[in-house]
Amino acid sequence: MQIVLFEPEIPPNTGNIARLCAATKTRLHLIEPLGFKVDDKHLKRAGLDYWPHVDVHIHPDWNEFMQSVQPERLVMASARTGVAHHCFDFRETDCIVLGPETRGLPDDLLDSHPDHVRIPIWGEVRSLNLSTSAGILLYESLRQTGKLPR
Repeated sequence: MQIVLFEPEIPPNTGNIARLCAATKTRLHLIEPLGFKVDDKHLKRAGLDYWPHVDVHIHPDWNEFMQSVQPERLVMASARTGVAHHCFDFRETDCIVLGPETRGLPDDLLDSHPDHVRIPIWGEVRSLNLSTSAGILLYESLRQTGKLPR
């Protein structure tokens, strides 16, 4: 399992996701442009002292990510479309892709990859926080694939 953040904008969210990835030994990909510098104090604070334990890869753009990683399957996270996360069939080799906080994944990216997952939301909230969403999706995928420790 791998987490991919497409053009993340908010340093504390990325830091929290990096910490999540360190805790689960999950590779993290950051697709530029980023809304912050990688040495941003808020990014480091959110990730605490776990950054040395994060398998993080920064890619200059989507095409370079696709060429260098050659993912078997991309699972596109969306607040509005896709299979509910608890009904989606995750695979061990999935790359879970989350979009920027203010706009989500672009339509052309969503349209070019058929596997979409969403976290059900009821009420007046448009979307969940990016790091919360990453945690929900990652832990559900690890549960389904039998990769959670007992």
